[in-house]
Amino acid sequence: MADPLNLACLDWREKLKRGETPIASLPIDSVEAEVAVGFFNKLVVPDIPGQPTMGEVSGEWFRDIIRAAFGTVEFVDDPRQPGQKMMVRRIGEVFVLVPKKNSKTTNSAALGIVALLMNRRPNIDGVIIGPTQEVADKCFSQAVAMIEADEYLNRRFKVIEHKKTIIDLHVDEQTGVAMNAKLKIKSFDPKVVTGSIPAFAILDELHVMAESHHASRVIGQIRGGMITNDESLLVIITTQSETVPSGVFKAELEVARGIRDGKIPPGGRMLPVLYEFPVEVQGHPDKPWRDVKLWPQVLPNLERSITLARLIPDYEQAQQKGPEEEARWASQHLNIQIGLGLNLDGWSGARHWLACALPELSLAKLLRDCEVATIGIDWGGADDLASLAVIGRRKGDKVWLLWTKSWARPTVLTQRKEIAERLQDFVNEGDLVIVQTGEDQAAQAAEICAQVLDSGLLPEQSGIGLDSAGVALLIDALAAQNMCDPLVQAVGQGWRLQSAISTLPLKLEAKKLLHAGQGIMGWAVGNAKQELKGSNYLVTKQAAGSAKIDPLMAVFNAAMLMFLNPVAQQGSISIPSDYEVA
Repeated sequence: MADPLNLACLDWREKLKRGETPIASLPIDSVEAEVAVGFFNKLVVPDIPGQPTMGEVSGEWFRDIIRAAFGTVEFVDDPRQPGQKMMVRRIGEVFVLVPKKNSKTTNSAALGIVALLMNRRPNIDGVIIGPTQEVADKCFSQAVAMIEADEYLNRRFKVIEHKKTIIDLHVDEQTGVAMNAKLKIKSFDPKVVTGSIPAFAILDELHVMAESHHASRVIGQIRGGMITNDESLLVIITTQSETVPSGVFKAELEVARGIRDGKIPPGGRMLPVLYEFPVEVQGHPDKPWRDVKLWPQVLPNLERSITLARLIPDYEQAQQKGPEEEARWASQHLNIQIGLGLNLDGWSGARHWLACALPELSLAKLLRDCEVATIGIDWGGADDLASLAVIGRRKGDKVWLLWTKSWARPTVLTQRKEIAERLQDFVNEGDLVIVQTGEDQAAQAAEICAQVLDSGLLPEQSGIGLDSAGVALLIDALAAQNMCDPLVQAVGQGWRLQSAISTLPLKLEAKKLLHAGQGIMGWAVGNAKQELKGSNYLVTKQAAGSAKIDPLMAVFNAAMLMFLNPVAQQGSISIPSDYEVA
């Protein structure tokens, strides 16, 4: 077999600017590819007056996806049938991120029909999964209308309306075997793949499906069933999430970006097709994506299914409703990823947060690079988070470096189901630890405090700052590590955190505070609400119950101690390069 395909597309930014499909250059079997494109082009678009064909109204970008899906094949000796050839699909997965109104549902229906027409195996099952019953019904209606509008397809396919199933009645001329291949169009459900292993699957709007805690299992089942079929094909077509990406959507998107950017080595079968702006455009506090001149880069079906004349007034209306609605609109129509809460009453440091990430920062690096450090801790109950923040003052330029760690009990995942998937993401990233008891939580936090103490960077007094509420177990754990008053100090809460609440945004704006780019911190910053009470600002949660700001509160506690301009107990010492932190 040929060497693995390199599916990285390092020049994707330039391709988007030129209006090209942002995919790698691929070795295409032109015969297979153009047969598939020919089928696609002949399908009618049933909900456009006059019923034009896909060839007349569809963008070239989707034909490029068709070519990649059905044209990157090779024919090899079939070990099960000596003297026979078998087809191997070199690209077995396609992940498409494209904004709304770019014909995702219509294209999904057309793609399902093309997959049936290109299929060579009898008795296979294919499936299109919509995020809701309404979307699934629309997709099925589109597919049926495409079939009914074509005399040949009407003879070839049988539609079973009540089962939302399309059956291929074609008989192979060489073998005399009836295809009997089935395409089922369903709404998302944990039982969606029960009883069959799909040879091809098309998932529409993965970001909506990801809100279900069953989503990872369903996709795992689909992939697991496809392992034995060298011709299997999985296509995911989705818009960006309306909230901070989480769960299986976040995981799949990060893999797709990693492949596109060359960070994941060749060897996989996923082709990423991502219509999105670079992170410096998406996350910039000045929101350069508001410039309408940039929009065509991420709208491949522009002037077909969507026009700027319709988008602009729609955007202006969303903008008038406030930052939250503007952010939601941008996530759906421009694929702007929501990383932070964008409410007017959000913490003023939020707008600068993304620009101050230093992803390579670890606690070990912080301890090596800094001359002094302080620790802030915010403790939580059984259904809350407990968080620890370390702020170090870097040698030379005095920039503050920030790293955090959080803990939760299993009860958080059961009592706060609306954020369980997101919390699991933070667990997978290593920034949140699920522990069984409060004692375990306290012991792990105390261990990190002891490691910072051993580095020599904590001051003799006021090195560890706590919210004094509910910290008995933590105090005991710190005492067991020989850390107590005056090293451990209570930090006043509420209006007493005014210095941290007001000063940290200025440090972020000036890049005098850099953080490790941890997802849990970005989430906490986005959850924070800033309120003016009297002459002081307070920070509270945007939404009661589900929103968590404990990591940010721990940062405020650490900052209050760093404002004291501390000096390390032993001065600045050298931390070995192999120093590890749990």
